[in-house]
Amino acid sequence: MAAANQISREDGKRRVVIQANVLNRDVGSFVTEARAKVDAIALPPGSWVVWGGQYENLKAATQRLAIVVPLCFVLIFVILSMALGGVRPALVVFAAIPLGLSGGVFALVLTGITFSISAAVGFIVLAGVAVLNGLVVMTGIGDRIADGVDPVKAIYDGAMERVRPVLMTGLVPAIGFIPMAIAHGTGAEVQKPLAMVVIGGLITATAVTLLVLPAIARLLLARGSTATAADLMPAAGEARP
Repeated sequence: MAAANQISREDGKRRVVIQANVLNRDVGSFVTEARAKVDAIALPPGSWVVWGGQYENLKAATQRLAIVVPLCFVLIFVILSMALGGVRPALVVFAAIPLGLSGGVFALVLTGITFSISAAVGFIVLAGVAVLNGLVVMTGIGDRIADGVDPVKAIYDGAMERVRPVLMTGLVPAIGFIPMAIAHGTGAEVQKPLAMVVIGGLITATAVTLLVLPAIARLLLARGSTATAADLMPAAGEARP
């Protein structure tokens, strides 16, 4: 019987390394399935299994994100409340964020890309752009309400005024991520999930900011308003913003 060519040790104990490359699926679900099968095998006494590599990095990154992301959102909400002068305007901006993030989810599903840490980073970037667009629109609305304009008319005029800035903020980053989305060389497995989440999410976030956010603002800010649909239409000969 031939002896082992090499005996690896760690902390004075023998170690056997089994490697595998995961393709076309996420590492987390693969390890969950593989662990269930390995646990069903009776190992010799004194033996144990440690899962490392990319899974270990994924687990550590997930734990960090579980702490960092909520803290960031709380901080952003506090800053928005201070910038917009109240909790309600900040809630309007935050209410549109989940709808914007849905575009990133649809992009991953349509392209068949599995969720990864780079995709999670893409969702964080997407949330930041959605908050920025919402802040741009709510600033225009808040300025008009502060000037005494009826809330419904202020929402309509403020949203119409910020159409072009929101389109520029959403489309320019999306175009910039296209080279990463179509990359096929070294590092593409990291770039593509990030790019697809951002591109798909920005399209949805831009539409949500221009169409849904004013409706949310109407529900939270314009209760009891006396404005009518005729008041929102521009007068004859008056150009839209």
